[in-house]
Order: sequence, then C-alpha cells, then structure tokens
Amino acid sequence: MKPFLYLLFLKLAFLATAAEPAKAPVKVASDARTEKNIAIVTSTLLEKIHYAQKPFDDEVSARLLDRYLDALDGWRLQLLQSDVAEFQSYRTKLDDLTGKAGDTRPAHLIFARMLERGEQRVAYVNELLKTEKFEFTGDDRYTPDRRKLPRPKNMEEARQLWRQHLRSEFLQEKLLLTQTNKLKDGIDKKPATPDAPDSVKIDLVPKSAAKATNALTQTEVIVKRLTKRYANLQRRLKELDRDDVLEIYLNALARVYDPHSDYMGRSHFENFNISMKLSLVGIGALLESEDGYCKIKELMPGPAQLSKKVKAGDRIVAVAQKDQEPVDVVDMPLNKVVELIRGTKGTEVRLTIWPADAADSTVRKTITLVRDIIKLEDQAAKAKVIEIPNQKETVRLGIIDLPSFYADNESSNKTNNKSTTEDIAKLLKKLNEEKVSGIILDLRLNGGGLLDEAISLTGLFITNGPVVQVKDHTGEITVLPDNDPSIDYKGPLIILTSRFSASASEILAGALQDYGRALIVGDSSTYGKGTVQRLLRLDSYLNQNRLTYSYHPGALKPTTAKFYRAGGDSTQLRGVVPDLRLPDVIDYMEVGEGSLEGPLPWDKVSSASFQKWNLVKPFVPELTKRSEARIQTDQDFAYIQEDIEQYKKNLADKSLSLNEDKRREENKDLAARREARNKERKARKLSDEKIFEVTLKNADQPGLQPFVPKTNDVASAKSDHSDPDDEALPDEKLPAVDATLEESKRILLDYISLLTKEERALSKAP
Repeated sequence: MKPFLYLLFLKLAFLATAAEPAKAPVKVASDARTEKNIAIVTSTLLEKIHYAQKPFDDEVSARLLDRYLDALDGWRLQLLQSDVAEFQSYRTKLDDLTGKAGDTRPAHLIFARMLERGEQRVAYVNELLKTEKFEFTGDDRYTPDRRKLPRPKNMEEARQLWRQHLRSEFLQEKLLLTQTNKLKDGIDKKPATPDAPDSVKIDLVPKSAAKATNALTQTEVIVKRLTKRYANLQRRLKELDRDDVLEIYLNALARVYDPHSDYMGRSHFENFNISMKLSLVGIGALLESEDGYCKIKELMPGPAQLSKKVKAGDRIVAVAQKDQEPVDVVDMPLNKVVELIRGTKGTEVRLTIWPADAADSTVRKTITLVRDIIKLEDQAAKAKVIEIPNQKETVRLGIIDLPSFYADNESSNKTNNKSTTEDIAKLLKKLNEEKVSGIILDLRLNGGGLLDEAISLTGLFITNGPVVQVKDHTGEITVLPDNDPSIDYKGPLIILTSRFSASASEILAGALQDYGRALIVGDSSTYGKGTVQRLLRLDSYLNQNRLTYSYHPGALKPTTAKFYRAGGDSTQLRGVVPDLRLPDVIDYMEVGEGSLEGPLPWDKVSSASFQKWNLVKPFVPELTKRSEARIQTDQDFAYIQEDIEQYKKNLADKSLSLNEDKRREENKDLAARREARNKERKARKLSDEKIFEVTLKNADQPGLQPFVPKTNDVASAKSDHSDPDDEALPDEKLPAVDATLEESKRILLDYISLLTKEERALSKAP
C-alpha cells in the first residue's frame, strides 16, 4: 500500500513554488546516482526549509525507521518483531546513510523482507483455505485495527495471527452473504438454513448475462474471494518498483517533520494534476489511501454528494462497472482505484462502502452512481431562503453553502473568472433584497482552498482590518489584512463548522470569532490545520547544485509557515473552538490534526490591532441555555446520543467476536434500531417551512425560485429497484435529517430575538 494523501495536493494553489528549473541541459546519470541525489536534496531541504528547523539527526533517523516500517506494514500483520530487531542496526544511522551519503539501501532491504513475509503469509492462507473447516461457535475475539498492537514475535505467532485475521475475514464475508438470511449479488434467493448454510448455491455470472452455468456453495464463493484478495495483495506489493519504494521511504522522512509534508516521486508528480481532475470527473469525491483502504476524504458537489448515501470517512472496499463483478480494492494503490471509479459521463459505477460510522465492519452497502462531469458551477457557493412561519410573522433566514475557497484566474475570458468572494457577494446581495433576518454560512464540509479568497471573503462581513497572521521558519510574522472598508452584510451571522472544516475555513471562522462578528456553532473544534506548505520541484534544486539525474526527480512539499488568528492564537492543532457546541459522533472519531502523528504544536503570537464588534459574547450564555433545553427533548439528537454511546463502546473494545450467532444477533439489533428510526421519522408531521433555492444563475432574477431538490436520478432509480433486499441501504423515501442545521436555524432565531430585545441594531456596528 502507498499512504499518499492526494487531497493535500489539491490545496496548493495559493502556495509559493520553487524557482523555475534551469534551462541548461542536464547531464544524464545512472538511475542509482539519481536516487542518491534525490535523497540528499530531499534531506537537505527538509533540514533547511521546513518550519521546524530540525536537523536530520539520530532522533529523526529513529523516527524515520518507525514511520517507514508502519508505512509498509501499518496493520502490523506481516513483519515480525525479530525482523524489526534486525533493522534496529539502522536506527541511528539513516541520517548518515540517507541524509549525507544518499544511501537508500536500507529502504530496499526492509521492503524485500516485507515481500518475503507477504509470500509466506499468502502461502499459509492458501493452505488454510484448502484445509481449514471454518467454524465460529467459540468465544474468541479478534481486533482488526492493529496499528497500536505489537507485531508477532516469531513465525509461529505470525501464523496464529494470520489465521485469526483470515477467520475474521471469512466470517465477515459469510455475514455479508447471508445478512438477514437474504443473499445478494446474483445469489439464488433461497434462505440458508442454520444447519446447512453451505447448501445454498450461488450464481457467479452477472445478473444480465446468460443463464448461470456455474453454481458454487457459499463456502466455495468465500474461498474464491479470499484467495483472489490475497493474490492481489501480493501482486500489488510485487508491482512496486524502486521508484515506489523510494517514494514511500522519503515520504516517511517528510512525515517525521510533520503530517502535511510530502515527497512525490516522478510518476505521481507528473500525473497528480491529471489524477485529481479525473477523480473529480466521475463521482465528485476526493480520495486518500489509509491503512490499505481507499477512504473518502471529502465530497465535492456531484453524483456522490447528491446521492446522500456517501460521506467523508467512508471506505470504498469494492468497485464494479455496470453488469460486471465487483473488484476488491482493499490494499489496491490509490491511483488504480481512481482508474476504476472514473469513466465516461453517463455510465454507471457501483461502490461497495464500509460506512465510517458503522459499528460493525460487516455493515456494508452497495450504491450505484452515474458518472458526471463535475462542473465549476456545481462546486460554487449556493444559497437557500427559508421561510419559517412564526406566531406573529413569517421569518426569512438565509443559508449559504460554501464547499471550498476557489477562484479561476486563468480563464481567457476575464469576465467569467470565478471567485468565492464575488460569488458570495452576489448571493448576499440577493439575500439582502429578500430581507432575510439572519444568515448561516455552512462550512462543515469545507476543507479549505485559496488563502486570498478566505481573506477577502472575511472582508464582506467586517470593515478593513487584519484577518490572519503568518509566521515563517525564520520567525518573521506577516499580517494579511482585508483592505476594503465596505461591508456587504451587517446582519446576524452564524458560521457552522465541523471537524472537517480546515485551513482557509478556520482562518475565516477564527477571524470572525475574534472580531465578535459571527456566532460559531458546530463540533468541539475545527480540523486544526494551521500550517502552510510549499511545492518545490526537485529538478530545480538538483540543477542549482549541479547534481545529475536521469529521470524527473519529483517534488517535495514541506511545511514552511504557520497561520495565526488576528487575536494571536494559532489555528494549528486546536482549530477554532465554537461559541456553541452541538453533539456529534464525529467529535469522538479520529478526525483532525490531533489524530495525526507528529503534528506541529499550538502556540500564539501577539495580537494584531483591530476593532471588535462585540455582537456575540454577551448572548452566548442565553443561546447555549435555550439550545441545550431543546436538545434534551429533540428526537434526532437522542438518536445522535445513542450513536455516540455506541461509538464510545466500540472505542473501548475494538475487538470483534468471532462467534457467528453473536455477530448475527448484533447485526439484527442494529437493523431493528435502524428500522425503528425510519418508522418514527416517517410518522412525523411534515415541516411547514418553505424553501427557495438561490444560485449564481438565478440570483439576478426577480423574486424567488421554488426549491427543487437535486438527485442523481438514474442512480436513485436503479438503487430503488435493483436491490430491494439490501438491508444496509437507507430508506430512499425518507428525507435527509440534518439535526445540526435544524438546531442552528433555531439558534439563529433566538439570536435575532435577543439582538432585537437588547436593541443592539447591527447597523450601528462599526
């Protein structure tokens, strides 16, 4: 597996780059010499340019060894403790070998041992699949997440671990095949009897194909799947060449300095722009590789988001084309997964998802999406006007959804350049014309973007003044202000955030909180990414130092600066803490800067000089009191609290029972709770609110356009009729429930009433 976070590369548009490569011809050297020079230059740049200003010494050497071992074997399943003990001879020598001499032989020797153990594991698993009688009646348990557990001591202990891991996989496949005694994916729909589940015959030919000619027992199907999975796992490891190994190794070195520094090898540097565009032109999801799984890092407007069946944190475990058998993508390189997902506009792709909030790893759902072009307009800001009937009068609220901080300054038609600030200004003008009493700016899924846009957008809500401070690796601090004294909106404002709100989102939210201009509502904190990265082409530095290379040396993306709020606090690690926190399961998940290994610390600098509005702090106690009272009796927050308690229970004991009856009972309880929730929600009285959609296209038109929910129509129709027996699929007829947004609307109404009561008209603000 290759743990490279592709999403990070997408956020580089506002970062400075290295100087242009020298135009003089470069003398061609051998591949070995090129690898040596890449290692030396990468090590030197990290020492000299990284914000931490940390030398590549024995301490970094020791951490590099640990990071590299985990990069290769993050689940600690293959390498033995005896292997690691043997590698300890490198523990304090990698700085001299790699940093000074450019010697990367340790990386290749360790990887060779990884391949050897992998072959031994696959051979042992194949033997078990042929001879083992898989029974699940005992009380043994298995912990799939082994990232913090010890590696096996020796080969005997490794075989025991490999066997238990295989048993866990086998049981998982069995539960998936016979979930609620209804088989899927072309299986003959005859329920398996408890006494003879293997008597069920399974058709392996796609549903649309000719009549089945090959029927297998359930056990045979599982054996075939697992045999193929392990064969693919070892094949993918063998496909990694010297460039790939070097990339993993130098990326591990960069990650020692902080989680956002990366090294990209020649292949990924040359193709990452294409890869990013293609991953977006398809289903609209930004992907990353984490511990062998293809994980959805962020959703952009597109088929995946519109389906309402996918969310950030979900893992994609299989991908299938229309009428074809699913391809297992566990441990598949991320670029290969992207190739399977992308395709021609209008074609179908089926994803098998392991939901992020699933209590059991056997909870899977298969969704069908129709690939589409992700247009810039679909990624742009949009708004809604909500009419809420009140006892005295109808109140209008505005909700603005901002997915990222974007701009398109390279368009040949300068009148069509896209800008977050200009788009939001256009929406604000429309909301002002429609006389909304307050606005919610939703940044919950906004992972950041262009720094300049975050600064200018902040300026729409304040007079001119400092927005963010930047300190570089030399200690020099630069204050970046909004210089426009005009204000586009002075009314009550809520900024809605989550643990997924990062980078530029944190800059805007932090500034408006420091100014006392907006009430921040959301999770316990935002993501906490308060660092700046630069993209450095290594060919430029090799040329400058007259170091030869025979192929493109790739690029380094080191962290070179940190962000600080106008008030002086860093957004790094702690993020932005809301004025009013709402319960959310995400708060208990491993999400955010603090969940990463080796993040840079939080600190602060002196506050910049600015004038505060003081429109939030006086009202927070009363707003919190009212919100907490509502949450205590709100059924959707009761469901959220149930989910929180279940998740905390799972965190306390990450092991899974390998008793089939117990697991079936657990799944039955989960299904019953899900059904009860669906039934209760269906019985609710429909809301009497009126919703109007405001887009950049209709914002100039008079009046308001009725809101028509967008759906991925073809995919929805397919999923409604193609798999009626899939218990994991949500009820298509149920409206999406966004408890956080609903409570934020109620908080905004309270905020408006308090501001009126205290006669603190916003028009009198500075």
